[in-house]
Amino acid sequence: MRYCVAHTIVWRMVNDDQLSTHLQELRRGTVVLACLLVLRQENYGYALLDLLEQRGFAVDANTLYPLLRRLEKQGLLTSDWNTDEARPRKFYRTSAEGEQLAETLGRDWDALDAAFRALKGRL
Repeated sequence: MRYCVAHTIVWRMVNDDQLSTHLQELRRGTVVLACLLVLRQENYGYALLDLLEQRGFAVDANTLYPLLRRLEKQGLLTSDWNTDEARPRKFYRTSAEGEQLAETLGRDWDALDAAFRALKGRL
């Protein structure tokens, strides 16, 4: 009986790890699109983290800040420092190229959503 319990616990751990990996892969690309859409209105990193979480996109700061720097380096975001307040903040905004990418990714997302709904029998 102990073997069965131990086996079940190990099997459950493997499934949890696999689930975590698959969820991370599924969400990885959606965060890029979410940032490009939200940053149509200028915002800074911490506020963006909070806003994304409120909208159902929980993102870790250790993921978001490198992503913002990468998108800026790729020309998909622009940034400006605001030093008017006591604490300087870097504000990001979607660039024209970022807008074009967001439109393209959004259309693809809509097509994928329709395909998944059809697969699930919801159309």
